[in-house]
Amino acid sequence: MGLPKRLTEMQKRFAEYLVFNEGRTTGADAAIAAGYSEKRARVEASELQNPRLSPLVVQYIGALREEKLKKYEVTYDKHVAELGKIREEALKKGAFSAATNAEKNRGMAAGLYIDRKIIKTGKLEELSEEQLEAKMKKILEDYAPILNAKQIEGESLEVTESSQSSSHKPKESSSDPQKSESHPLPDHKTQTV
Repeated sequence: MGLPKRLTEMQKRFAEYLVFNEGRTTGADAAIAAGYSEKRARVEASELQNPRLSPLVVQYIGALREEKLKKYEVTYDKHVAELGKIREEALKKGAFSAATNAEKNRGMAAGLYIDRKIIKTGKLEELSEEQLEAKMKKILEDYAPILNAKQIEGESLEVTESSQSSSHKPKESSSDPQKSESHPLPDHKTQTV
């Protein structure tokens, strides 16, 4: 019998339904929607997605997926241009907050902003002003190599022992008031209301 040389209308409908409803439908549903018998829908769907039995259908499904990916592809240039359009439309309508958000998102996409999160334990409110200043000074000292680093493209950044953070240095006596005095955290489980 041999393999067919072109797709039938039902095969095209099956492939299109399957691809354009991907994640929301099954092969059997696609087969039924394409016009195949409900009794054989699962078998037909399996056969239509088998490259040995239906290579043209599998190839068409692949081509449709490629086309779909290209249509909705997110590239840096498209993304920044789209955010620029959104900003301009927002400015025309006087929606300055939306325009500001669009411009900030463009800057984030361009790498102009760094999103950092610091998780702290304990309460800063319980520290005195001197303790806070000592903590901030310690943080600045620990991260000075990162904050002051200037890496030239093509050169590797060498880390010397003096630029290592304090966690990699041998333990020394600390002048940090937090370490010299014990500040127990309240036990939230034993408190009563």
